[in-house]
Amino acid sequence: MSAAPARPKLAAERREVTGKKVAYLRAAGRLPAVVFGRGLDSNSVSVDAHEFENLRRHAGANTLIDLSVDGEKAAPVLVYGVQTHRVTRKPLHVDLYMVRMTEELTVDVPLVAEGESDAVVNAGGTLMHVIENVRVRALPDHLPQSIHYSIESLRTFDDAIHVRDLDIPSDATLLTDADEVVAKVLPPRVEEEPVVAEAAEGEEGAEGEAAAEGEGAEAGADSSGGDAGAGDEG
Repeated sequence: MSAAPARPKLAAERREVTGKKVAYLRAAGRLPAVVFGRGLDSNSVSVDAHEFENLRRHAGANTLIDLSVDGEKAAPVLVYGVQTHRVTRKPLHVDLYMVRMTEELTVDVPLVAEGESDAVVNAGGTLMHVIENVRVRALPDHLPQSIHYSIESLRTFDDAIHVRDLDIPSDATLLTDADEVVAKVLPPRVEEEPVVAEAAEGEEGAEGEAAAEGEGAEAGADSSGGDAGAGDEG
């Protein structure tokens, strides 16, 4: 049995600076954060902004992190939330949740689609991801980072993949409704023929023919009338 991979580490420093003054921390490359947990007082800290960005880039949403504050013994935390700048998307503040390894946690696990669907490739359909994550409960060191599923079973537009079709780890409890649809393929849109335009063109043609016939009849009537007039004069 292989050993569990080492958890990523993150160093933090306690901070007294709060409110608008944290802008000075950010300017110095530090990211303000709060550490909290059940039965624990919130602890204001700061972490290296570049180090945290690297960690986020390589760790999943449910990755446990060994957090050490002021060089003290590391404790496992989860990134509970990240406040980002609405334009640059850079982190502004981080919430770190200190976990207890013997207590289960409830988290959302992202779903990852794999493979190809005949209904998309050969029938021109559009793959629709109805839900992008499922909720599970598990011990902190058994939290799945993602759940992969194949879309090869989507051969027609009537096929669908449900939550019950997903391969949920045996050490995690699924909380999302098993009957929920995960993915399906929508048929291509059918462009309607311009029936109205063709009908209008047909009506215009009929009107033109009728007008031409009417002009011809008027011309014939004028001609007859002229002959009669000539005969009268004769």
